Amino acid sequence: MLFFILALLFSYLIGSVSFAIILSRVYNLSDPRTYGSSNAGATNILRSGNKKAAILTLIGDCLKGATVVWLARLFFGGINGGESLVALCGIMVILGHIYPIFFKFKGGKGVATAIGVLLGFNVWLALLCLGSWIIVFAISRISSLSAIVAAMTAPIFAYLLMKNNVYFGATLVIAFFILYTHKLNILRLLTGQEHVFKKKQGTLNDKK
Repeated sequence: MLFFILALLFSYLIGSVSFAIILSRVYNLSDPRTYGSSNAGATNILRSGNKKAAILTLIGDCLKGATVVWLARLFFGGINGGESLVALCGIMVILGHIYPIFFKFKGGKGVATAIGVLLGFNVWLALLCLGSWIIVFAISRISSLSAIVAAMTAPIFAYLLMKNNVYFGATLVIAFFILYTHKLNILRLLTGQEHVFKKKQGTLNDKK
């Protein structure tokens, strides 16, 4: 039992490593929680104009989610109740990203980390959700709407692909977290005030 608790704590602590904040300091950028959406994530880092930092943030946040699930599966996958622990570790790493203990519990919205977790659950699950994000973003140019749709489709894809109540339940919890962190975005979407990314002179500009 103690080992299981330590695994969950480890997952949370890994999730608390905020690449957006760390890379902002490395590249001498403003704290991402002080501008734009006030979100410590890749999309907000992109608003700074530093594409390299944004890409590295995206990769780092995704990898920490996938790594935690892969490690949990390596250590616990073959034991009784192991799948439940793997799923819980995936949830905890996302929780750590959203509420990082290292950065005063103010982190990101969990989208990239969630994609990494889904990748650890099932490669096709992650690809389908990512595909949903890409399609919605290509049509709408709205990052938040893309994340919301991808989150809502995750449990459906998990049920169809994996037919496993543990991972279906985990994706429901993950979807709830993503929707919760996007609650203000949902209000702006309903009032037509959400930010839209538009290409201009080779760069992405955030406009309403």
